[in-house]
Amino acid sequence: MKLPWSRPKIPVLPLRGIIAAKPGSINIEGYGPLIERGFALAKKSGNLILAIDSPGGSPAQSDLIGQLIRRRAEENKIAVTAVIGDTGASGGYWLACAADRILANRLSIIGSIGVVTGGFGLDKFIARHGIERRVFTAGENKRLNDMFAPLTPEGEEFTRELLDEAHTMFKNWVRERRGVRLTTDEHKIFDGGFMLGERAATYGLIDGFGDVDQVVKELGGAKTKPLWLRPRRPRSLMRLLTQSAVESALDAAEQRLSAPQIR
Repeated sequence: MKLPWSRPKIPVLPLRGIIAAKPGSINIEGYGPLIERGFALAKKSGNLILAIDSPGGSPAQSDLIGQLIRRRAEENKIAVTAVIGDTGASGGYWLACAADRILANRLSIIGSIGVVTGGFGLDKFIARHGIERRVFTAGENKRLNDMFAPLTPEGEEFTRELLDEAHTMFKNWVRERRGVRLTTDEHKIFDGGFMLGERAATYGLIDGFGDVDQVVKELGGAKTKPLWLRPRRPRSLMRLLTQSAVESALDAAEQRLSAPQIR
């Protein structure tokens, strides 16, 4: 008789939350070691499952993780299945495309293949209150789109070109990974909108429906169990309190206002 812990297992890597370089989010620094461990464990079964629930975030982190998954999958000849829960949108869908097969729920939020950035125009506000903005730069575009200065045509054009470049890379990644499985007009897929899993299946953005438990048993048999690989939590609450609330808010605002996001 086989003991419970001797039953066959398939590694499952959860990718849940915002994709960002900061601690506690999905990023290559925190998840790289988990990906390596997942592929090492997957050699026994030949399968790795990605449990995805993410609305997106950093394009760079999405690409870093997606490329690492593809390299390890090809080097080790491991089949990767992505299972989307509530949300696999923008960067979350970018991660899903690293898999050989994508499954979801018929009510999952899928797609949102677009890029966004934004901010506030506070130039009139500070002028109304008699506040003078003093910024010194070397390089004419160093403070392009400064929220305390009026928006210029040059600034808007620069930003749109940046977003278009990132959007093109996103679209090319989806084309590369989904290929002939895409079944509808690309405008419906790449316009930045999102959809439910049922429509996503008809468009070829996903391959079908299922959950982690179903996939584990499909791949390994009725007695196979998922082996969940979870990221380490911060060691103590004090590590989260080393920055003041004001500093944290300013850091978050600066990141959101200056960097394109796939969400």
